Amino acid sequence: MWKIKPPVEYPLEVKYRSLLESRMPRDPMTLFNLKRLSPKEEFPNLARNYTCMGRILTLDMYKRQFNKATESGVVFDDVIRPGLEDPGKPSGPAAVGCAAGDAQSYILFCDFFDRIIEAYHGYKVTSSHQESDFNYDNIKGGDDFDQLYVSGCEVCVSRSLEDFSFPTHCSRGERRHLLTLARKAFCQLGDQYPGQLYSLEELSQRKQGDRGLLKVPSSFQMRTGVARDWPDSRAVWVSADNNLVVWINIEDHLQFVSERSDSNVKKAFETISIHLQRLETIYRKLRHSFIWKEHLGWVVSSPAEVGTGLKASIQVKLPHMAHHQQLENILKRLRLHMDITEPSGECRVANAQTIGSTEVELMQLLVDGVKMLITMEKKLEETGGSIEHLIPAQK
Repeated sequence: MWKIKPPVEYPLEVKYRSLLESRMPRDPMTLFNLKRLSPKEEFPNLARNYTCMGRILTLDMYKRQFNKATESGVVFDDVIRPGLEDPGKPSGPAAVGCAAGDAQSYILFCDFFDRIIEAYHGYKVTSSHQESDFNYDNIKGGDDFDQLYVSGCEVCVSRSLEDFSFPTHCSRGERRHLLTLARKAFCQLGDQYPGQLYSLEELSQRKQGDRGLLKVPSSFQMRTGVARDWPDSRAVWVSADNNLVVWINIEDHLQFVSERSDSNVKKAFETISIHLQRLETIYRKLRHSFIWKEHLGWVVSSPAEVGTGLKASIQVKLPHMAHHQQLENILKRLRLHMDITEPSGECRVANAQTIGSTEVELMQLLVDGVKMLITMEKKLEETGGSIEHLIPAQK
């Protein structure tokens, strides 16, 4: 029995579909000569597919997307390919099972993507605007965790550039142009925030893997096209103080990562905020802004990260809480996700969603949630300790 309700046809979609379709530009699909059969004959086998895509995609929905293509040539089968290559597992959190080939995919295939976002994030896509806020001074705490329980943290933010396809669909030329733009942008950034840009090809030749900068594409990335022509035009920029790396042309056009061996997640967020906002200004001057849609926020290739593109995590020692019978309920109320990395109770706690809140709000949820989990852990360490009175209401 599915955990997610089957998709429904909303009245406004029926009412305005003919009007919207009449105003759309000519569908590039009409220019293709794809050797395909009917939608029913082409519909994928989703019997053992445990992704969000596999749980909501129906034949009727597939028919509605079947004869559409974006201006750069993305068809619906390109969108759902990740979920067909990796159908997921019956237990544990479901992956989204899809990826946008370009920014237009979110508009042309909105009938599908809006439901994916709703299922994955629990967020209803409406006409309301997504807000963005990088004012790190507004975060309360984040630099005052109990060092006995927190051993590290990481903040990651992804961005995509206007006028380019996303990694699953972009051409070699696009990828090389993106790297050229990155060289220009980081050269200008270096005037105020120095660092060094390395191509992965150069790193491989120089055998500098000991810096931890060499990436090896996974078989999944190879199958979905993300790692085509590897390592051509893939690169990484490293700040002079080693507090920030920016990956170029890996899973997204740009991926900012600040990783710390201490518990100061507020400082990690501050590092990313400063560099990202400066780079946003530089790329805008280069006439390739970061992609923003008012109803979705910052748009990237995976619908699992639209809105803010922010994934922050804290490494926490929770030997008692990691196996508590109410853990799943508590995490749901705190709007957090947890991976148990060690049998001893070493856990990675991260924000569960990326849309519907600002960056600062998501960071605050993480900080407050981890503090609450540590408080519960300390209570359980006491003989006969109970945490019933500490379980929060839904955030």
